[in-house]
Amino acid sequence: MGERAEDLLFKTTGSKWLLPVGRLLGLPIDQVNFMSCQLFALAAAFWFRLYLSPGHASPLVRHTFATLLGIGILIFCFGWYSAHILAVVVASYFIIVKGDINNVHRYTMVTAMGYLTACHVSRVFIYNYGILSTDFSGPLMIVTQKITTLAFQLHDGETNECLSARCSLITPVLPRARPSLIEYLSYNLNFLSVLVGPCSNYKDHIDFIEGRHISQRLKQHAAAAARNGHNGYDRTPDVSPLKAVCRKLVVCCCCLLFFFVVTRSLPITFNVNPDFVSHAPFLSRLTYAFFSIQAARPKFYFAWTLADAVNNAAGFGFRGMDGSGKPCWDLISNVNIIGIETATSFKTFIDNWNIQTGVWLKAVCYDRAPRHRLALTFILSALWHGVYPGYYFTFITAIPITMAARALRRSIRHHFLGSRGLKLGYDVVTWMATQLTICYTVMPFLLLSVDHTITYYSLLLLLLCSLLIPVSLTCIQSSLRDRRKVSSENTLPSENFIYFP
Repeated sequence: MGERAEDLLFKTTGSKWLLPVGRLLGLPIDQVNFMSCQLFALAAAFWFRLYLSPGHASPLVRHTFATLLGIGILIFCFGWYSAHILAVVVASYFIIVKGDINNVHRYTMVTAMGYLTACHVSRVFIYNYGILSTDFSGPLMIVTQKITTLAFQLHDGETNECLSARCSLITPVLPRARPSLIEYLSYNLNFLSVLVGPCSNYKDHIDFIEGRHISQRLKQHAAAAARNGHNGYDRTPDVSPLKAVCRKLVVCCCCLLFFFVVTRSLPITFNVNPDFVSHAPFLSRLTYAFFSIQAARPKFYFAWTLADAVNNAAGFGFRGMDGSGKPCWDLISNVNIIGIETATSFKTFIDNWNIQTGVWLKAVCYDRAPRHRLALTFILSALWHGVYPGYYFTFITAIPITMAARALRRSIRHHFLGSRGLKLGYDVVTWMATQLTICYTVMPFLLLSVDHTITYYSLLLLLLCSLLIPVSLTCIQSSLRDRRKVSSENTLPSENFIYFP
């Protein structure tokens, strides 16, 4: 049995050049390949910005280099599995080029999500709740976001469809021409985001490749400054990404150190260990659940922050100048660590987690659904993540929790804003409640299987029952009151959007 587990740990369809490193560190070969490719992409991104800049190379050369290097990274990490990613990209391009513009977004969504779901299903049946040593679903999920994002934007741009006031698209600037093959491949398969994303806007990517990304953002900032009575800039400010990249790499190093020291000593699966479940007191189990959930986050922080640093190193991700006149490189950031760790509400926590996926869900589902927007968005998020039962436990239970949290906040928060002391006490209590909610909601997402999820839920069953009855009553009363308020004041429902990417 031990030999089989070890074989799975170091089994891969990708390159095995770094297998000795994996055995030395005790890490799966796919994680070693991933980290080495991201570090290589970081070095290549600096070279790309300095020596293959728009002033030194044409957009065609930049598109081609970014695409070929991205495909090379896919093949190195996943071997023949990379054919799945390439196949869905090529198939979606033919739909975009040949399809009816009035329905191209629907065709593309069905094709991309259908293929992704088929791959997810094969994972469940072949590997039986195990984590693949060669898991190509991550890049396929990112590609699915990009494919559908562009298709929806093309539909909106070419048809001049004016969405309702509640619909806020990813960007007000929409593409009005179907992309060429190299532009499409570059957007979906570029080496900066091919492994872990994040999903970026197509127009921003084209501006970046053609050398307009930073200048366009500076013009927007200057125009906003002029409207506010300022003169803008007397000279072009220094917008080098070096400081931002260094800062994010420091965060990555801290997360990596935390992973090796803390995360590996607090395995999630110990929450459902039979001996621990049978003999440990309730408070001990709850405490371990809290700290193991906390310890599981830094690996996501590491991956997303490193991906952000790679894009910044190439000169992509510039949002503009902040209020103090300093360059802000968080246009495509996927995580706000401080916002997550200090969240005093479920919505605040989710708004700062996997941010670009939230933007995608909002643009392709929430803002477009005629009714049941919240439920449909959660279902789409679950399908996008996969078909493991734990995902559906998480997203289905998140729906009433979201409604309850929203209702409670509206009902009681204003009573605690009268003084600083009351507000501090309210923040402390709501922070603790948020963390317990995350423990309850997120654990099935990490445990995956039905048996493990039910075993874990037995831990919080008493606590859940004691909370759900009063919360549900408050939720029903608040929902009825909100409906009357929305009908009378025509409140935009998009303000209450919340998702779990």
